[in-house]
Amino acid sequence: MKGLIDPDLLFPGEESTRALARGLYAEVSGLPIVSPHGHTDPRWYALNEAFPDPAQLLIVPDHYVFRMLFSQGISLEMLGVPTLDGSPVATDGRAIWRLFCENYYLFRGTPTRLWFDYTLSELFGIDELPSAANADRLYDHVAECLARPEYRPRALYERFNIEVISTTDSALDDLDWHARIRDSGWKGRVVPAYRPDAVVDPDFQGFGTNLDKFGEITGADTGTWTGYLDAHRSRRAYFKTFGATSTDHGHATADTANLPQNEAAALFDNVRLGKANADERRLFRAQMLTEMAKMSLDDGLVMQIHPGSLRNHSPAILAKFGRDKGFDIPTRTDYVTALKPLLDVVGLERNLTIILFTLDETSYARELAPLAGVYPALKLGPAWWFHDSAEGMRRFREMTTETAGFYNTVGFNDDTRAFPSIPARHDIARRVDCAFLAGLVAEHRLQENEAYELARDLAYGLAKKAYRL
Repeated sequence: MKGLIDPDLLFPGEESTRALARGLYAEVSGLPIVSPHGHTDPRWYALNEAFPDPAQLLIVPDHYVFRMLFSQGISLEMLGVPTLDGSPVATDGRAIWRLFCENYYLFRGTPTRLWFDYTLSELFGIDELPSAANADRLYDHVAECLARPEYRPRALYERFNIEVISTTDSALDDLDWHARIRDSGWKGRVVPAYRPDAVVDPDFQGFGTNLDKFGEITGADTGTWTGYLDAHRSRRAYFKTFGATSTDHGHATADTANLPQNEAAALFDNVRLGKANADERRLFRAQMLTEMAKMSLDDGLVMQIHPGSLRNHSPAILAKFGRDKGFDIPTRTDYVTALKPLLDVVGLERNLTIILFTLDETSYARELAPLAGVYPALKLGPAWWFHDSAEGMRRFREMTTETAGFYNTVGFNDDTRAFPSIPARHDIARRVDCAFLAGLVAEHRLQENEAYELARDLAYGLAKKAYRL
């Protein structure tokens, strides 16, 4: 037993298969981390300041943590989650940490429990589960660690063996923090990803104002369709100067459209003037996915589509605390019909990479694997968000491999704001994949030497290749 993490965590129970999983894992556990999609804050790496207290680092910003506690009647205010209007919330990190530790049992069996156990054990050397009895002692220990230079962001980046990490940045972001990282002389590789939702989704808060700002920062006339598209091209090129290799699109559906340009221009005019109805706004988002795909074919940026979340399900929480507060809920998602207009335009292009994610597991074998298993432009992103779990990863492999294979997938990405959990998430993905490969060998469906090659590809090579990193 090493701390809270058993060496055979997530490996098969059968002895010979477990032995092979161990061998595969030994080959990949030390590989560098390629983190091609995530939400860590670039200012951390730019300023390289000490992280705040344990609660502000590990609890307050992590919706995986506070949504579970909220579901059990613990208010977001008690957990220190900031309100939009500045009304009072808890600010005592120790009190927030105590509340979390007292309720740690709520996370039993969840991926959050695995990630947190790993972080406590591997990062802070803690070998006991949080509880009311040890909350203060653990808080003091973690706080003392965070005060040391070796726990600063750049030192942790190096300790975690991160080769490259991508942040996710609004199309309106000036990328100043990325500029500071670049100009600092530090050798860590932190690149942005182009996220244009604020200027693509007519239902995004402040959309009209965002379009005006979009025009100001690009010098393009965003009052016209052609100028608006030029603004996107300009920003994408700007992001590329900071090392960006991908774009990211968080649409509610996977709907795409391919309107004649005069119709697209007329639709844009209605949207720009705030006259578009719900169907027209949805059509505009669909058209923009196709436009973004065409731009990716031109400029080489890998395109990521993240549909299927009904975001901000609770209007009361949205009004009081804002976006990304644990109330984004998976919905059923169509891909076969929805993506056809886009695929008719660019689906056969071998030099384009479109990575599809889903929160609808029923689409794995029925839609996503068959699509990615034939269209050269398509790849499947890993089990994501609510399915970023040992069970979810296994289901993904079981349901997609038979049709899409391994090489139409893109390895693993951690998709996290919780920087300390990054090595935990990658380690769990590597363990699950090694266990899955060992099972294929045991069933004589894969040769052992192939399993070792695949283990390395799934842990490292596929993500690096797919994201052009």
